[in-house]
Amino acid sequence: MNQHLVFDADLIKRYDQSGPRYTSYPTVAQFHDGITEEDYRRWAQHSNEDPIPRGLSLYLHIPFCDTVCFYCACNKVVTKHHERAKPYLERLYREISMQSKLFDQDRIVEQLHWGGGTPTFLDANEISSLMKVIRQHFTLREDDKGEYSIEIDPRSVDYEKLRTLRMNGFNRVSLGVQDINPEVQKAVNRIQSEDLTREVTSSARELGFKSINMDLMYGLPFQSVDSFVETLKHVVTISPDRLAIYNYAHLPERFKPQRRIQEQDLPSADEKLDILQATIEFLTDEGYVYIGMDHFAKPDDELAIAQREGTLHRNFQGYSTHADCDLVSMGVSSISKVCDNYNQSVRDLEEYYRLIDAGKLPLERGIELEPDDLLRREVIIQLMCHFVLDMKALGKKKSFNYKLHFKRELEDLQTMQADGLLTIKDDILTVLPAGRLLVRNICMVFDKYLRENKTRVRFSKVI
Repeated sequence: MNQHLVFDADLIKRYDQSGPRYTSYPTVAQFHDGITEEDYRRWAQHSNEDPIPRGLSLYLHIPFCDTVCFYCACNKVVTKHHERAKPYLERLYREISMQSKLFDQDRIVEQLHWGGGTPTFLDANEISSLMKVIRQHFTLREDDKGEYSIEIDPRSVDYEKLRTLRMNGFNRVSLGVQDINPEVQKAVNRIQSEDLTREVTSSARELGFKSINMDLMYGLPFQSVDSFVETLKHVVTISPDRLAIYNYAHLPERFKPQRRIQEQDLPSADEKLDILQATIEFLTDEGYVYIGMDHFAKPDDELAIAQREGTLHRNFQGYSTHADCDLVSMGVSSISKVCDNYNQSVRDLEEYYRLIDAGKLPLERGIELEPDDLLRREVIIQLMCHFVLDMKALGKKKSFNYKLHFKRELEDLQTMQADGLLTIKDDILTVLPAGRLLVRNICMVFDKYLRENKTRVRFSKVI
């Protein structure tokens, strides 16, 4: 795929509205409390009936952090009391047991991810115990060919904890960095030296981790184009395999920690655009491939390879290489996708404990997809992951007339085509270089819930 990007500031400003990130379609805004445990069990059973066993992707949410980062919008529990992990793990073990009984043992776990919070809040013994329980109940790969990853706060690990992770089967790590500038770090309450980040990365490589991702964030207090490019210069010398460059969304009315960030210290909207442009230019000059949204990867990374081969996928962990797996998520607030349907666990820790203690799966809400939802999800995934959509081929595959079904959408796309975001030729919609940064806007045209004003959630800006 042609990876060329065009940064058109005027075009971006014109289209810079709020919209979903499309880690799912329908989005979480459409989830409702009418989904029951019986529904979920039915989905799992139906999925087990596939003639060829479908792989599994497991996600475990560890909500604890011992310090709060002011920018954070994750579901988390901030505490210095590490013993609070014990009652949570006891319930998580029981949920793992309950969930495993729903899925046939011949379904191999191709992908495993621990997120948070800070999963490395757990000590080495707790990490080993949790992995032991997972192995007892699910069929994990033993050949190190699965994608088994964990999010790491470099301040919460040492060499021995990293070694424990590697010995327990993890082969990928994602490091939270955000910014190397001390002034920015102080303003968001995340003091993390560059030397520490380098030390953790070096240890991970020495221990044989296959892929290292780093998360950065632009739009934080006291950032400028020059300061963020300086951070990028330092980061690329560490040479992560992947980079996620997130746009900070300042929503203090929704996320209490953000109230400690002073709005006057934030870069202006124009400055943020300049930072984004400088970031794209710098990383592509350094040889990184723009995957989409806020993700970059080295050309030989599995994400870049999957995109070139047309197999890239998108889910709640972002871009993924395992489109054919059911996503089974465990822990407070986690979201599963089983048999093409979604459900989310309760977000309150005490309610999670209560339901597990009662022997119930801790489900709170979800959605069972209709044929039109499945069709639109495929459209959105193709555009988000590959920037192209063969509408005629999709029509044949799904047995529908796309020109009739998407009549309004095709009319709306004409404006975007005139603006140079895309072309529609020979039944193929192609996102042009100037439209790739605005692919969320293009996907929003196909979102029937947005079109019908059935979404009441405030989304982040697309840029």
